[in-house]
Amino acid sequence: MAGELLLDTGALVSLLDRSQKQHEAYARFFGEWDHPVVSTEAVLTEATHLLGGLKGGRQACGDFFLSGGSLLVPPTRASLRRSRDLVHQYSDLPMDYADATLVVLAEELGTNLVFTTDRRDFGVYRIKGRRRFEIVPG
Repeated sequence: MAGELLLDTGALVSLLDRSQKQHEAYARFFGEWDHPVVSTEAVLTEATHLLGGLKGGRQACGDFFLSGGSLLVPPTRASLRRSRDLVHQYSDLPMDYADATLVVLAEELGTNLVFTTDRRDFGVYRIKGRRRFEIVPG
C-alpha cells in the first residue's frame, strides 16, 4: 500500500481505548503502517468527545496528534463547501460532518485508503462520485 492513510474517528478511538474489541488488531495495523497518516479537526473533535468517559482519554487524543500520530489538515472554504454538499448528498445514510471531511480530504489528496471501523458508510461513499474507498485493516 502507498499514499496517505485517512484516519477516521472509530479507528482513532480503537487505537486509544484498550477496552475496544478492535484495539489489538487496529494497534497492530497502525504500528506497521509506514506512510503518512492524515485526518481532520472534525475527527479530532468527535474522538475527543467519545473518549471523554475514559480516564485520560481526552488528553490521549490530543497527545496522539501532538506527538505526530497523524497530521491534521485544516479546512478551507472550498473544503467546507464540499463537505456541506456531501452531507446533503448522503443525507439518507445520514453522513456526519467528520465523514464528509474525510471524503473531501480523499478527493484533495487523491487517496482512497481509510482507516475506519465504519465499513458500512465508507463502503457507500464515493470519491468524486466514482472511486471506492479501500477500508483498512482488511
